[in-house]
Amino acid sequence: MTREKEIYKVTLVGSAGNVALLTFKFIAGVLGHSSAMIADAVHSLSDFVTDLVVLVFVSISAKPQDQSHDYGHGKFETIASFLIGLALVAAATGIIVSGGLKLYDWWHGATLEAPGWIALWAALLSILVKELLYQYTARRGRQLDSQVMIANAWHHRSDAFSSIGAAIGIGGAILLGQRWTVLDPIASIVVGLMLVKVAWELLKKSIGELTECSLPAETEQEIEGIIESFADVQEPHNLRTRRIGNRIAIEAHVRMDGSLPLCQVHERATAIEHKLKERFGAKTHVTIHMEPIK
Repeated sequence: MTREKEIYKVTLVGSAGNVALLTFKFIAGVLGHSSAMIADAVHSLSDFVTDLVVLVFVSISAKPQDQSHDYGHGKFETIASFLIGLALVAAATGIIVSGGLKLYDWWHGATLEAPGWIALWAALLSILVKELLYQYTARRGRQLDSQVMIANAWHHRSDAFSSIGAAIGIGGAILLGQRWTVLDPIASIVVGLMLVKVAWELLKKSIGELTECSLPAETEQEIEGIIESFADVQEPHNLRTRRIGNRIAIEAHVRMDGSLPLCQVHERATAIEHKLKERFGAKTHVTIHMEPIK
């Protein structure tokens, strides 16, 4: 099965889980009079939307290089991760505002209705299902080296975190009595703030890649070490790196004895390229510029 089809399969499994959960959560939130559970359902809805984003953009990013995209279409996968981050921000904003309005009403004397047991059971079920989806999606994302799948996996886990917060708030409001029904909207606000943190991490990484951020310093040191492992190559410099979706690009200048035949220098550049591709993947873009030692 191709990488694209594997990503489709994993994403469709998550989509099925999200549709089932968001339906049950909305019903439980309405019947159980729980703002925390309705907020959690909104989060599951955002998960389903991001699944659709993944399905659309993965098909584009899988296209090979062409006349208009010499480095392929990998950046579309990064764009998908960015959109997932934005979806999380939107979901978090709605949850925080909704919880804040209920908290405001309570502060001004309004009586909040205690949530029902169905809302608590829905939260506990969501924790279990979403953590299983996170483990499955993250494991396959690492195996397939797919940034967007790993981002989507964290969307699943953030929903599990959201349900934990909802379960605490709903459970407290049910078990501690009418005075503590305020725990339900407080829990929804905490959930929203947790989502903001997850969204920021996704957006920061995606923006870094879209603005051609270099690879981490330790990765660049490893690249230089691989180049220097060839005894006849000296002084790697002008190293430039970046990510292109699930691939990376490496450009470097190195020096060799200027009296060597061109074919020998070319063979050495090819050997360096192959060794870098062995380490970072066959689709790594490698450009080695040879300079003579003066």
